[in-house]
Amino acid sequence: MVYVYMVRCKNNALYTGWTTDLERRIIEHNNGTGSKYTRANRPVELVYFEEIDDKFAATKREYAIKQLNKAEKELLVSSFKLQTSCE
Repeated sequence: MVYVYMVRCKNNALYTGWTTDLERRIIEHNNGTGSKYTRANRPVELVYFEEIDDKFAATKREYAIKQLNKAEKELLVSSFKLQTSCE
């Protein structure tokens, strides 16, 4: 399983990435060993993720999310919070 995810950074920016181990990747971001961007904007909080079957599809989805503007990304995050709070 591959995950596409968004984290909210200290500066309120949304960083998008993909990984095969979501828990490990969030720890890396918060330890400063994740991406260069999140290293400078720690701590981060996981606010959105999708499970995807393969790496190729995950990279395509990551790219699609990165093309969204901030308001569209915030809609994804808020809909994700609604889904997870209703379960």
